[in-house]
Amino acid sequence: MAKIKPDAKGHIEIPPSFYQRRRFDPQTEFWLDEREGDLLLLPRLPDARKLYIEVTTSCNLNCQTCIRHSWSDPNAHMKPSTFQHILDSLDDLPSLERVIFTSFGEPLMNRNLLKMIEEIRKHDLAVTLGTNGVLLTEDVVRELFRLRVDQVVVSIDGGKPETYEDVRGTQLSLILENVNRFNQIKKELGVVKPTLAIEFVAMQSNQGELNDLLELASELNASRLVVSHVLPYTKEMEAEKLYGYGPREPLKTGGWPVKSDVWVRWGLIELPRMFWGAERRCKFVQEKSIVVGWDGNVSPCYAFSHSYKYYAIDGVEKNVERYILGNVNEQSLAEIWMSEEFTRFRSSVRSFHFPSCPDCDLRETCDLRKNNEGCWGHNPSCADCLWAQDIVRCP
Repeated sequence: MAKIKPDAKGHIEIPPSFYQRRRFDPQTEFWLDEREGDLLLLPRLPDARKLYIEVTTSCNLNCQTCIRHSWSDPNAHMKPSTFQHILDSLDDLPSLERVIFTSFGEPLMNRNLLKMIEEIRKHDLAVTLGTNGVLLTEDVVRELFRLRVDQVVVSIDGGKPETYEDVRGTQLSLILENVNRFNQIKKELGVVKPTLAIEFVAMQSNQGELNDLLELASELNASRLVVSHVLPYTKEMEAEKLYGYGPREPLKTGGWPVKSDVWVRWGLIELPRMFWGAERRCKFVQEKSIVVGWDGNVSPCYAFSHSYKYYAIDGVEKNVERYILGNVNEQSLAEIWMSEEFTRFRSSVRSFHFPSCPDCDLRETCDLRKNNEGCWGHNPSCADCLWAQDIVRCP
C-alpha cells in the first residue's frame, strides 16, 4: 500500500506503480467518492464487456413463470433509430466482447432482429440469442448460421410434454422439431457454431424432470443446461419455489457427451444455489454488463430493467421500480457507463454495500424493503436480490 501526501495546494500525485499495476493510462479520469469515512477513487473507463439488448417486450407465449403477469409495460419493439444509436456507440466501448439478444419478450417477434444481428456482427462481436424456440423456422436458422451467431439458448421448462405445455402453453413437440432441424442444418453445413444451450426454470411441479432434461440435452447435442429457480411474480409461483432460508438438498446433476466437429466434449449443467447465504455476487456487475431496454433506457441488470412486483425469499411482496441510468437516444453507451451514478452503483455492488434484509428482525414490516430500498447503502437496494444469491440465473 502506497503512502501519499497532498502538497501545499491539496494536490495528490498517484504513484506510477499504481498505474502500471492496474494498467491505467496516466491520463485516466476518476470519480472521487466516499463511503463510511473512506475515500474512493473510481476510474472512468469504457470497459463494459457485455451488452444485453431488449429488442421487444412482445411475446408469442403466456408462460406461468413470466414477469409479464406483474408489470404494466406496453408491447413494443425497439425503434430502428434507437438501435442505430446503439450501433453508433459500439466503437467507444473497446472492451466489448458479446451482445446478448434476450429479454422478457421473445426477440424473434421483432422482424428486424436478424438485420440487427448482422449489424452487430460487422463489429466482430460474439452474439448470443435467447429464444423460446417457437419461431426457429428453417429460414431463421439458416440466417443464424450465415451470420455466425455464437450461441442459441432455448427455454425448455419441462422434460415431459404435459409439464412443458402447462408452463409454456405450447407443445414441446414443436420446439423439439425446430431444434432438431437446427441440428440437421448444422450437420449439413459442417459448422460448429452456433452452439446450443437449454435454459430450465426449476419448480416444485417440474423438479422431478431434471433427469429428463439431461437426456434431452444429450439427444439435442446441447453444450449447456442452465438451471434457474423461479422468480415468483405471483402467489401461485411463490408456492412453486424450491429454495428457502435454510440448507436444502441440491438439485441432481449429471453430464452428457457433446459432439463438436471431430471432437467430443462433456456437456455442462449449471445449477443454482438452494438457500440464502452470506456470499453475494452480482453476475451483471462482475461481468461488466449493460442492459438496454426496448425504449433505449439503460439499466445495470435484468432485475432493474422493468417495474414489477415479486415475492422475496421469505414471501414478502416487493415493488421494484425500473432503475434508469440514461438513454441511448440522448447519450452514448460509454457516457452512460462512465457516468457518476452508474460508476458509483457498480462500486457499491462489487463490495455489496447493502443490508441483508431477509436476516433482519424487521423484515416483515419494513416499508423501505417493500419498496426495494435499504436503510443504508445505495438505493435502489440490491439487498434482496436473488440473482446476486445465484438462486435466479440467466445465460
